[in-house]
Amino acid sequence: MNTFLSQYKILDLSQYIPGPYATRQLADLGANVIKVEPPAGDPMRHFMSDSVDESDYSPIYQHLNRGKRIVKIDLKQESGKESLRKLIKDADVLLESFRPGVMARLGFDRDALNQLNPTLIHCALSGFGQNGPYEQRAGHDLTYCAVSGALSNSGISERPVMSFPPIADHAGAMQASNTILAALLSRTNTNKGAFIDISLYESALAWQYLNFHENTHNKNPEREALLLNGGAACYNIYQTADDRFIALAPLEMKFWLAFCKALSKPEWIDRQSDALPQTSLIQEITELFKTESLSHWNAVFEGVDCCYEPILLADEVARHPQIISRGNLNNANPQFAAWIDGEAVETSENVTVMESGIDINW
Repeated sequence: MNTFLSQYKILDLSQYIPGPYATRQLADLGANVIKVEPPAGDPMRHFMSDSVDESDYSPIYQHLNRGKRIVKIDLKQESGKESLRKLIKDADVLLESFRPGVMARLGFDRDALNQLNPTLIHCALSGFGQNGPYEQRAGHDLTYCAVSGALSNSGISERPVMSFPPIADHAGAMQASNTILAALLSRTNTNKGAFIDISLYESALAWQYLNFHENTHNKNPEREALLLNGGAACYNIYQTADDRFIALAPLEMKFWLAFCKALSKPEWIDRQSDALPQTSLIQEITELFKTESLSHWNAVFEGVDCCYEPILLADEVARHPQIISRGNLNNANPQFAAWIDGEAVETSENVTVMESGIDINW
């Protein structure tokens, strides 16, 4: 495994996807991560699993928590609180995903944490942040994306389409891990801890610059399709005769020329700059692609430099030569998305689940 963060101790009190994904990235980089779960465990333990065996953990749970030690602590009991205090005293980072106010009710407010560990980096990851009128509002990825504007220009003009995988969950995880790393770097110079307030909806909001600027520029109040969300013929998804799909993205003229040449359609060349939405041109291309199968179009565009790709199914992705060459998957588990010093980052697939936190230590 990579050892960039091997000197750091991360305490993870989060559940579901965002927090565990954030700390899993830190574990992939070598951090020592202990994940604290309530007596009933993280609900993700058996998410999308048909097994009735309580010890048979969901592959998704295992993926989110690879490289970690998992311990159950009842924070409603004084013995559990004392176990957590011992862990906090030696931790570099505490990440939790409670609703605002829960940590204080458990006896771990900001003052208590500072007394236990003044150099602790405390990251609170919540739906809407630690203040504001939505502070206590319940939500999930879909509703966070709704509030952030992430859904307003997705899908066709008649109806937004859910994003997958969940955008806010993963954007929040990335925001949390990046900010934690920045705080650790700052602490090397200041020897001071930090309190980091990360919200899932704001993390999705931060990705909406295209949405806001494109709509402002084009005065688009009615969700009319624009350049990068289905309004352009040269940046779109098309269906084939065998009900498969292709992604086409020849935005630059050199790629569009190559595309038109491959299809013997010189009359389409000048139409790339038609006003948006390019309904007529999109329809013509749609009708053409529906005349043949995906394998036919793959053969037509083999070797053509025009930003064409078939939309692959999961089993096809696993067999893709680029995936195999880069070692991006291990038993259906995506690996850490970076190579360091010319090599792929080796990640542990192990999850060490312990029954009690009474005797656990770093």
